[in-house]
Amino acid sequence: MENFRFIALSETLDRQVVPVSYPSLKISDYYGSMVFNETVMREYLTKEAFQSVKLAIDKGKKIDRKVADQVASAVKAWALSKGATHYSHWFHPLTGTTAEKHDAFINPVSGGKAIEEFQGNELIQQEPDASSFPSGGIRNTFEARGYTAWDPTSPAFILDKTLCIPTIFVSYTGESLDYKTPLLKSVEAIDLAGQKVCQFFDQNITKVYPTLGWEQEYFLVDSALFAARPDLVLAGRTVFGHISAKDQQLHDHYFGIIHSRARAFMSDLEIESHKLGIPLKTRHNEVAPSQFECAPVFEEVNVAVDHNQLLMHLLDVVSRKHHFKVLLHEKPYESVNGSGKHNNWSLATNTGINLLAPGKTPEDNLLFIAILVNVLKALHTYEEVVRASIASASNDLRLGGNEAPPAIISAFIGEQLTATLDAIEMMENHKGLGADSIREKLKGIPKIPEILLDNTDRNRTSPFAFTGNKFEFRAVGSIANCAKPMFVLNTIVAEQFTLFYQEVKSQIDNNVMKEDAIFEVIKQYIKDSKAIRFEGNSYSEEWKIEAAKRGLSNHATTPDALKAFISPKVIALFEKHNVLNKRELEARYEINLDKYIRKLQIESRLISDLSINHIIPTSILYQNTLIENARGLKEVLDQKTYVKLSRNQVQTIKEISEHISEIRQFVEMMTEERRAANRLESEVEKAEAYCYKVKPYFEKVRHHVDKLEQVIDDRLWPLPKYRELMFIK
Repeated sequence: MENFRFIALSETLDRQVVPVSYPSLKISDYYGSMVFNETVMREYLTKEAFQSVKLAIDKGKKIDRKVADQVASAVKAWALSKGATHYSHWFHPLTGTTAEKHDAFINPVSGGKAIEEFQGNELIQQEPDASSFPSGGIRNTFEARGYTAWDPTSPAFILDKTLCIPTIFVSYTGESLDYKTPLLKSVEAIDLAGQKVCQFFDQNITKVYPTLGWEQEYFLVDSALFAARPDLVLAGRTVFGHISAKDQQLHDHYFGIIHSRARAFMSDLEIESHKLGIPLKTRHNEVAPSQFECAPVFEEVNVAVDHNQLLMHLLDVVSRKHHFKVLLHEKPYESVNGSGKHNNWSLATNTGINLLAPGKTPEDNLLFIAILVNVLKALHTYEEVVRASIASASNDLRLGGNEAPPAIISAFIGEQLTATLDAIEMMENHKGLGADSIREKLKGIPKIPEILLDNTDRNRTSPFAFTGNKFEFRAVGSIANCAKPMFVLNTIVAEQFTLFYQEVKSQIDNNVMKEDAIFEVIKQYIKDSKAIRFEGNSYSEEWKIEAAKRGLSNHATTPDALKAFISPKVIALFEKHNVLNKRELEARYEINLDKYIRKLQIESRLISDLSINHIIPTSILYQNTLIENARGLKEVLDQKTYVKLSRNQVQTIKEISEHISEIRQFVEMMTEERRAANRLESEVEKAEAYCYKVKPYFEKVRHHVDKLEQVIDDRLWPLPKYRELMFIK
């Protein structure tokens, strides 16, 4: 019997560090060299075209066809100078990955020749086949038409000799079929609402936009070992595997010296990322063995989302060159840390202010407190849809342990800010003194003039933590498209800003001084949103009880969490701000349910296949060896000695038989439940059946398989073990 595990191990041990092809230039010399950025636009575009594109980026102005032709001609010239041969509209369909269809620049002409052409209409819009992309019932299979439309706010780039043009993706009837469209609409919503709030404090603020700094966690595994694990190949995670004697318990991997193979991979990854303008800044070992993290400098949220999608593509492409496979699944290995994608979110203005950075004056700090409290109020009002925004089958496995936050959404702001908000809440109302009154009030607030970045501690168990000048949304999964949680967060904050403006304006219209009106609304919001703030251990059973008393939801599973997307409150919210309509929300709900069902269906089939075709035959083979050995002992030993010496072998034979029997029984029961679930017509019922009736068998089968892994001869075991997968050789 050929053991592919040992073939994979021998290949792994033969690996050599792949040398990094460092460019002969400084990073700053080639950074963004494959991006049609502002510097390139100034060089290639006419003044008229450049101004038009800038207005589109900064103000959302439309670009007319004449200018589009100029831009297309310029971007074609630049792309050809970089060796590009094709162009593609690059978009984010609801599959969760990116999509592209390549067209060559060449166009045949007379005389058997060809010329390179690229017109404005090809830049602005294309018509890919939409029938095979998820639509949640918006489009029928025979209604294939969909449109991609240029997003000038995210610069074009060249990847593998193809000019990639970031675009939105919509149906023939105008509904969004992607992640980027609602993200862009949510950015507009928070800009419009945020400007009104900020102008209470500073009339020079005419633009408010969200920023994002993501932290991408991932695992590396040798490509040969990866190929020898069908579960990693097909599901992205190990459905079986006994814990390694040593994993992360010594905490020696976290921030440790980076293995030479991993460092060579990281260096190549950074080179390719920097060429594409992805501002990677940080790299380090994460907590679990073979787990790592990279993070960029903050960017405007739309560009940051595009860059993260690109980064995930580069992780896969570059890792293959180094004989690695990147695992982006949130929980590829049992009993060790999973991988997240912490979304560090903040708000910036055209005046260069970070609205979540504490100020130096009482007036600045009042603006900071107003923004902070509005975000907390928005989170409290819409905590269920925030939970829904990060729900998936894979993230369900991660949430609630090993430094991953729980499914209960809460916010951590630290002791000093808690004291600040508590002090504001307790202050008496002294109306009529205006700005002087505010200054006096703020002087009495503990530490507010000295609030610094380091004054806020970290809470690894909090899903939404304030970390000095931003909120860190820690619950986002490592494989997720950042756009989804970001457009939800943007929209709920836009709504809260709208309500804040209306309440303050109403008081001002009733002759309350502006500063007093602002302060009183803030006080009320602090009281209203107090339940969402939690500074303790979010893993504790006590917190679950306390959260329920506070009225916070605890949606532990994806089918339960996703229902928030189709609640009347959430539909009204997204329609009000023109981010998504009811039909689009219902479609996304259906798509997410279908994805959840199919993920569990694949894993269930994998468990059946590996159990019946790999684990049980191997176990029987070893069991037969033990039986033959026991028979041999009986032939050469007297009865008394035989009974004494064969006791352990007989017991092992019995244990193997028991585990095999349990595995067969549970696989059969799981298969029956899967078949019953598949017969259900309702997607909701089907998802719940997979969640509550099929999925529980996963751990039941795994328990017995992992017990067999400890008993069966190591030379026979068919799957690479955790001790082999998790440590880079």
